[in-house]
Amino acid sequence: MLNIFARASLARLTNPVGAALVRFGLTPNAVTAAGTLAAAASALWFFPRGELFVGTVVTAVFLLFDVLDGAMARVGGSVTRFGGVLDASCDRLVDGVLFGSLTWWALVVDGDRVRGAGLLICLVAAQVISYVKARAEANGLRADGGLAERAERFLIVLTGTGLHGLGVPHVLDVAIWVLVVLALATIVQRLLAVHRSVGE
Repeated sequence: MLNIFARASLARLTNPVGAALVRFGLTPNAVTAAGTLAAAASALWFFPRGELFVGTVVTAVFLLFDVLDGAMARVGGSVTRFGGVLDASCDRLVDGVLFGSLTWWALVVDGDRVRGAGLLICLVAAQVISYVKARAEANGLRADGGLAERAERFLIVLTGTGLHGLGVPHVLDVAIWVLVVLALATIVQRLLAVHRSVGE
């Protein structure tokens, strides 16, 4: 949803930055790797320590690298199949680390089993959502779209963690369980999309 509506607007902002980075001598793959390492490191450092607001801000900044590497590839004419695989693999790593670090905080540090269970479901669902699409495309089928694609998942959970870090009550739990529902619904949506694609 957000991917569809925001892509054109983001491109107008990110393409000039991507062009500048290419002129500076950076490659999209290098930016992908750097953004992945930085986002994962910030999530692992801040979230398990309970520093949710700072962790949200810092991690969100580094997640923007995932937008810039695509812009660099487009404006530099360097879109490659390896770059696509690298980008998708790094996305899965960041997804796992982010939700994993929040799950650790909820279960071990905060001692909230219900919250931890919700975050664990989000972690697994995020991987399955991406797997369904990858498996479908490997078989020449389509499984795009859904209520909670990667941008929506990050927006929901990081809004919850950021506001929780500022002391706003209940918002994180609402965000987690809304995301659980949307993520599970997205798995179903993508499987149905695959089924329709088979019949075409």
